[in-house]
Amino acid sequence: MVKAKPFVKWVGGKSQLIGQLELLLPSDFDRWQNVTYIEPFVGGGAMLFFMLQNFNNINKAIINDVNSDLTTCYKTIRDNPKELIRSLKEIQQEYYAIKQEEDRKTFYLTQRTLYNTKRLDDVLNTTLFIFLNRTCFNGLYRVNKSGAFNVPFGRYTSPMICDEQTIMADSELLQRVEILTGDFEHTLNKASNTSFFYLDPPYRPLSNTSSFTDYTKESFNDEAQIRLKNFCDKLMENQIYFMLSNSDGLNNGGEDRFFYDLYEHYRIDRVFASRNINAIASKRGILSEIVVSNFDKVLV
Repeated sequence: MVKAKPFVKWVGGKSQLIGQLELLLPSDFDRWQNVTYIEPFVGGGAMLFFMLQNFNNINKAIINDVNSDLTTCYKTIRDNPKELIRSLKEIQQEYYAIKQEEDRKTFYLTQRTLYNTKRLDDVLNTTLFIFLNRTCFNGLYRVNKSGAFNVPFGRYTSPMICDEQTIMADSELLQRVEILTGDFEHTLNKASNTSFFYLDPPYRPLSNTSSFTDYTKESFNDEAQIRLKNFCDKLMENQIYFMLSNSDGLNNGGEDRFFYDLYEHYRIDRVFASRNINAIASKRGILSEIVVSNFDKVLV
């Protein structure tokens, strides 16, 4: 049986960190009753798919993202997977039939232009979202200040564009997921005293040259990071547990204490991930990231 997993590549995706994040969950989480799991920044959904498949006490999940094209993908996979699969198979066959790289690039750019018109039905919009993700450079999702997707062609000859089994597995799991689009703060209205939040916002860049937060036309700047901390304070006031991931300013001898000062009254742990999207080779490799939480967890 195929397990549900992310249907797109996503910058900062958590697939490789799942084992470390699991260790940082509340020690009695598997004994909570009637849990509502909430992700205000769902992104690629690695943590979502893991949590829903490994904790039967989660009876409902709520996901949100400000990227409406991404949330449309989740809704389409949940509600209309078979039509999406047919559409993806068609574009995959077209792409595979193109033998010359320059012609594949032209086809890619044509689809990118069509996607950026923003006048597509949900199935075609999702088809092109997934197609571009699988054929663009490095599987990045980046838009310019006008909101247009602008990642260049990736030179792949036969990428898997239609992953039918994953789409069907994801669709089944998403049946018990409510999908929201908008600012992270409105997810607080969905919370109860048996909710658990996992927050994975756009990461604060480690340097002026490493910024990659533009998966929407609105940048997630320091002001937004502070607003998110205030949101975490509200969760604390309402006795709701949360975990939050972000970049580590002290990584590799760095001296940026922004998050350590901002979350000084919370627990801060470190996890380690391999990140490879930086254009500067020396800044790729194993990097530490922080995990902030409002509960005590002793690792043994």
